[in-house]
Amino acid sequence: MASFNRILLCYDATREGRRALREGADLARECHAQTHLLAVLDQAPLQWGTDIASAVPFEAAEEAAREILRDGVACLQEKGLAATGHFVVGRPIEVIASYCAELLPDLIVLAHHRRGPFKRWWNGRDDRLLLDRVSCSVLVVTAPDPEPAKAAA
Repeated sequence: MASFNRILLCYDATREGRRALREGADLARECHAQTHLLAVLDQAPLQWGTDIASAVPFEAAEEAAREILRDGVACLQEKGLAATGHFVVGRPIEVIASYCAELLPDLIVLAHHRRGPFKRWWNGRDDRLLLDRVSCSVLVVTAPDPEPAKAAA
């Protein structure tokens, strides 16, 4: 197994994000890695227009994102890791790539949210672009598929 000395965990408190945080924390602990936790408040919804932006004031969205980061750092500390938290407002792909250039991690751990092609197009997102902008390993964590019985219900 590769030795990871510096790990950047990207966290958003979704089901997939919580699983990525757990798996990344376990790996960081096993590798005795320097750990950084990054929370990005996506600026795209803030630019859509006044109707949407006014529904959730920026200050409330920012405070919620900062709280998510605090919770994530606390979770890592409970697992015995000394993590440095980072909070940024911006486009996630650009912010993650920028932090990689600055921190030079050996590994990025992030969550993947399953979406259909229409929703991905509608949101204007193509997360594959991140892989072209970083020069380290990337661990992509997904939430398990719902059990067949639950999916049918």
